[in-house]
Amino acid sequence: MLKFTPILLAVLYALVMYRFSAWRTARELDARSSELADARLKALTDRMASALDLPRIRVNLYEVDPVNGLAAPDGRIFITRGFYNKYRAGEVTAEELASVIAHELGHVALGHTRRRMIDFSGQNALRTALAMVLSRFLPGIGVMIANGLTTLLAARLSRADEYEADAYAAALLTKAGIGTGPQKSLFGKLEALTRTNMGAMPAWLMSHPKTEERIKAIETLEGRWGVEGK
Repeated sequence: MLKFTPILLAVLYALVMYRFSAWRTARELDARSSELADARLKALTDRMASALDLPRIRVNLYEVDPVNGLAAPDGRIFITRGFYNKYRAGEVTAEELASVIAHELGHVALGHTRRRMIDFSGQNALRTALAMVLSRFLPGIGVMIANGLTTLLAARLSRADEYEADAYAAALLTKAGIGTGPQKSLFGKLEALTRTNMGAMPAWLMSHPKTEERIKAIETLEGRWGVEGK
């Protein structure tokens, strides 16, 4: 029984961290967000809502500076203040921002948001368990190896989710009559939009597929559907 203690402790730690992370995320979003009111964006989200047979799509404005869109584990969709400011400044079009909303809707519809929270907790548990085991045989570097392996796993899972959400967004944008053109044009802007003042790329973008690969995947879908991106 004692041999399995590190694993059991890691699993218990993962469960506790999942509950805590979900609570902390919801609390943070509640405290720093409000419903986004923008007539141009609403016209586009109404078209997407109609395509999904929904009464409306609520988008929330998250009051943080980084350029990002996100979907909460409870299904809510958020655009950051930093992203919205880029739109207001004319650096991003309403259609491009709508493609971000469509992408985040994909994460919700495909179950990525809840699974990511669980995966994050599970990866922490795996990291802890591996570090305990490897440190016995490789003192000093066992923790480094455990961190490296779990980071690679997390990045691979994240990239797979992004491709799936891209495909969902492409289908939704096409059905809504918006087209995939804004989705692809935004990909070309993301690196510049998300680069910090120090010139470093944010961690979330590093876990995303390469821009050219995302565009190619969407164009492959367009070929299968017999449509052209607007």
